[in-house]
Amino acid sequence: MKDRTPPRARPLVRPPRLAPGARVAVVAPSGPVAEERLAAGLDILRGWDLDPVVAPHVLDRHPRFGYLAGTDADRAADLQNAWCDPAVAAVLCARGGYGAQRMADLLDWDAMRAAGPKVFTGFSDVTVLHQAFAARLGLVTLYGPAAAGADFVKNARAQEHLRATLFDPESVRVLTATGGGVLVPGRARGVTLGGCLSLLAAEIGTPCGTGPARGGLLMLEDVHEAPYRLDRTITQLLRAGRLDGVSGIVLGSWDRCGPYEELRPLLADRLGGLGVPVAEEFGFGHCEGALTVPLGADAVLDAEAGTLTLEEPALS
Repeated sequence: MKDRTPPRARPLVRPPRLAPGARVAVVAPSGPVAEERLAAGLDILRGWDLDPVVAPHVLDRHPRFGYLAGTDADRAADLQNAWCDPAVAAVLCARGGYGAQRMADLLDWDAMRAAGPKVFTGFSDVTVLHQAFAARLGLVTLYGPAAAGADFVKNARAQEHLRATLFDPESVRVLTATGGGVLVPGRARGVTLGGCLSLLAAEIGTPCGTGPARGGLLMLEDVHEAPYRLDRTITQLLRAGRLDGVSGIVLGSWDRCGPYEELRPLLADRLGGLGVPVAEEFGFGHCEGALTVPLGADAVLDAEAGTLTLEEPALS
């Protein structure tokens, strides 16, 4: 079995793990948040002996655009203030949706860099911020369940994997695919990157947008996209050179994107020609029991075994 190890991207700085009693801030950089799910998520965090604080505008709605959790300026201020608060050890996104692109350029990245490394979690639309945190702050971030997400508050497996990653990251250095498929066999080493496919494509050409995945292990998933739209988006990444030099690919969930038996030939057609290992049905993203995947971490992919082994724990 061939081990594909092209020149490697540099792993990022690992924030400190959490300790019992740590204060964590919950923010809503994208879509509006359901109050009852937020309450349920806060109860879970308190059950982990964390001290969650809710940013002032988390339950807001934009006065004109109901798909946004408050104004761009307020959402940006919530995130920046939480990050720059020295008492806060982690910033957790309440949900995805849409809106992170509208507020990302309103953040004072110099001030956030000066605040030092801390944990950042979220998924879906938060892909935009994961890329910005990597580019602007050089930090490992956690692509994992949202604190007020339906899949999180109702699923013990998603809760436990996030909890272990936050408090005991050595115990989850090996991530094992929940579905266990393989599109292209092989092993590859690289730095994890990626997130929600449609957001990676939407960020091309922006200040923190998707750069070439050279030497990286690209994590991809999406939700509620027709097969032709997935085809178009992957093709856009290919034509833009964003997959040039990628070391390996890990595919997560494709919730409400059509029957997987129809998607699988499409994914094989678009990604199989890259000549790198491609693991499938890995169990992260928009799915029940979603794994928490560190982005910016050095890792080894074994596509046939369905494992992603972190060279170091996700958090220091």
